[in-house]
Amino acid sequence: MMDIQLIAENLLAGPILFFIFGFVAVTLRSDVELPQALSKQLSLFLVIAIGLKGGMELNHGGLTWDSVKSLGLAMALASLIPLLSFAIVRTRTSVSNAAAISATYGSVSAVTFITAISALDSMHIPFHGHMVAAMALMEAPAIVIGVVLMQMFSQGETKPGEKQPRMSVKKVFHDAVLHGPILLLLGSLVIGRLMSHGSADKVRPFFEGLFPGILCLYLFDMGLSASRRLMALNLFDRFFVTFAIAFPLVNALIAISCCYSLGISQGDTILLTVLAASGSYVAVPAAMQLAVPKADASLYLTMSLGITFPFNVAIGIPLYVFMTQQVIA
Repeated sequence: MMDIQLIAENLLAGPILFFIFGFVAVTLRSDVELPQALSKQLSLFLVIAIGLKGGMELNHGGLTWDSVKSLGLAMALASLIPLLSFAIVRTRTSVSNAAAISATYGSVSAVTFITAISALDSMHIPFHGHMVAAMALMEAPAIVIGVVLMQMFSQGETKPGEKQPRMSVKKVFHDAVLHGPILLLLGSLVIGRLMSHGSADKVRPFFEGLFPGILCLYLFDMGLSASRRLMALNLFDRFFVTFAIAFPLVNALIAISCCYSLGISQGDTILLTVLAASGSYVAVPAAMQLAVPKADASLYLTMSLGITFPFNVAIGIPLYVFMTQQVIA
């Protein structure tokens, strides 16, 4: 069983402290910010680094029955979570908003995943490289399901004589897979898988050596963004605030139960749990603005970035580790 003190120490890890620093800076009304170009470069570095690392691990371990189980469960969760989310929030908001929220919480946050990997490394909990592929696979299905739900249930919201715009599901899926960060992640994963061991050893120090420092800078910037989003909380009623915290916890319990039933390893269970409990604030908003233009972006984006993301980074990840430790030895 995991030592409680180890969880507390994880909360004081450098990346988490930088996130809190950025969050507090905005709360104190500081004008500090990172240049937008730098923020984008940091995110690209992290995505490429984690993709290469996952590919190298796949190159080392190959495709196994364990990886098939993990990838299959990842796809199942990515399909189940948006349906469950839609059923809950549809009772309190429009079809368009419910569809966008379902896609947001059915999809995943790459930064939350990367932060979890950093935490596992510091705790010396092993995981498999195929988890990077699991993250990539979970990005697109929820977006497609969200658009399909909107098209299925929006007829009652259409005014007489108004045609409901329809977006090709094939196009939505295509755009989601080719979305910049996802394409970079998949490409880096393939490159890491195909690299010779000698070539991998040469590039590994650059990506792995700089990774912790880059993550600190990026999470500082994310703390700034999350705090600014949180200031829009006066737009929300308590239902959406509660949902943005409680729903990830429900998803975490579902993921841990499924992983336990399938005999998935501890490290992989933690990462699948983090993925199931996260919400997208990059790929989904970009897709929803095109596919579901009637959805209120300030609603689903503030829920994911302003509430769920800070909760997961500061409290959720160590909590999911602790929950997993109680179930999987």
